[in-house]
Amino acid sequence: MSDLSRDEWLKARIEDALSQGKRHPSFVGFLDEREAAVAERTARSLKGEGWSLWGGYEESERKIFGVFPDYMEPDPFRFPITAITIRFRSCDHLDHRDFLGALLGAGLQRSVIGDILPEEGRCICFVRTENTGFLLSQIDRIGRVGVKLSEGYQEPLPAGRGFSEFQGVVASARLDCVVAAAIGQSREKASRMIEAGLVMKNHEQVLSLSEPVQEGDKLSVRGKGRYIIDRLGPVTKKGRMGIAGRKYQ
Repeated sequence: MSDLSRDEWLKARIEDALSQGKRHPSFVGFLDEREAAVAERTARSLKGEGWSLWGGYEESERKIFGVFPDYMEPDPFRFPITAITIRFRSCDHLDHRDFLGALLGAGLQRSVIGDILPEEGRCICFVRTENTGFLLSQIDRIGRVGVKLSEGYQEPLPAGRGFSEFQGVVASARLDCVVAAAIGQSREKASRMIEAGLVMKNHEQVLSLSEPVQEGDKLSVRGKGRYIIDRLGPVTKKGRMGIAGRKYQ
């Protein structure tokens, strides 16, 4: 299914949730960051009320879209989200892909799995509440590693997938220049990727090479990864601009 078809399907689900939410709480997702942006734009365009996005903790990437009747506050605790702690030996190396593969292998759909935050000896997974009992009873190994699952988690949360930093110097804050710096390739290569529709800024496809980029913008380059632009500037004596950012691991 193309991105356009998925967006239309999601918009229909958001519209339905807004309608049902007038009578009882209604939820859609987990949604990734692009889908959450589509959901938010749709809800605003329909002048929906009583809705919010929540993923189980502040700064979550994957979120559930929730709608509540006017007699209920859109409280995060009302969202059907449960955190599961997975513990394993610190000497065993497991990463995000291992945990996601195990959850999908157990029969879960990606839409019921939220953020997965691994660290040494522990991983916190956020899932739709209705799947909690199933997971606790079904998973005792991930690959060849024995694991123990329990409901809830202790602070602090793991850092999760983390970032790798990048920096450089660009001619300007145009999209083609910034993308080239982020992916570490030529401006010509970055331009071709933008014109081919492979680049998104803040979860929206951009085809203009001269689209301005600002600090805090999120870029997604298909086949290369996702990036956050942290700093643009200062301008050098030769009129070029410093840039710094992070790539999602």
